[in-house]
Amino acid sequence: MSFLKELNLPKEKRGQATLVLSKLSTDFEKLKERVERSGLFEEVIEFDEKRDTYFPELQKWRAGTGNFLGNLLYRIKFTKEFAKLEEPFIPVNFKEYGEIYVYCDADPIGYYLNQKKIRYHALEDGLNTLKNKDDARYANRGHFKLKAFLSRKFNLIFVHNGYGKYCIDMEVDNISAIKYPCPQYVEVRRQTLVDRLTEEDKRLILKTFIRDMEGLEKQLTESSRIGDKILILTKPLCTLDVREKIFRDVVAIYEKEGTIFIKPHPRDVLDYKKIFPQYPQFDATVPMEMLNFFPGIRFKKVVGVLTEMTGIQFADEVVRLGPDFMDHYEDPLRHRQNEQI
Repeated sequence: MSFLKELNLPKEKRGQATLVLSKLSTDFEKLKERVERSGLFEEVIEFDEKRDTYFPELQKWRAGTGNFLGNLLYRIKFTKEFAKLEEPFIPVNFKEYGEIYVYCDADPIGYYLNQKKIRYHALEDGLNTLKNKDDARYANRGHFKLKAFLSRKFNLIFVHNGYGKYCIDMEVDNISAIKYPCPQYVEVRRQTLVDRLTEEDKRLILKTFIRDMEGLEKQLTESSRIGDKILILTKPLCTLDVREKIFRDVVAIYEKEGTIFIKPHPRDVLDYKKIFPQYPQFDATVPMEMLNFFPGIRFKKVVGVLTEMTGIQFADEVVRLGPDFMDHYEDPLRHRQNEQI
């Protein structure tokens, strides 16, 4: 999305932004070097963002008190203290920037910016994430309106996804798909940004996000000789043993329909090459959306469990198995968050 937003600017306005890569949940490997070579950003900085569990002194404010008011007071203390403890790890002076965009303000960066009274734009952390899991409402279920008010109006606590006092707005792909829209939501369609790309823009994105272009092109060439191809998209669902059971079952269901290909999620640490050595697999670090930029690639079907499939253009059919499928593998309360709101 950062590349799409920059590439939708006039050429003379590109290359002036700083890209900050948080290492909180993603191993970017050598992405920083490739982004720097792209020339699309003035500076690329890695951010050693720390979770609250990194600070033992915070844990006393995580303990419950047994009543709502006591919990609220603890949360106020946690919010302020967390921002202070995070400050030494902040890699840039955010006050020096004209505009700031944050993909996951539920992470420590959101607490920091709000406590420092630094205004920013939030962005949906993935395609249609809020449609499938309205995390702010789920994490704050029970007196949500009061909590949102204390965050938005007084900055006493912090509620993410548009409810922070210093969050200017939050960009989402499709407001109509979200059951409980927030007044701060603004719609920015990803596909609209993609449709404006030139072929040169697409090559730049591919060169940056694919670490082994030659290897991927070889895979795609070989796959083009195969007729019916079924692509299985993994996701870091539940525990590793249950996850293995899920994708063994998914493969068993669809292997009758064609040749199986597997695309592991970038954050999925399950060793699919060991589990499915007989099936070709795409590099986990390659974003799924990159396959849209290869005109010759076509799959009969792409299958995911809880993956959002609306952006896929390289398949005749997409299948999202959804929460009904997941109900067979874990307690439905673990993945039916929107229903619990």
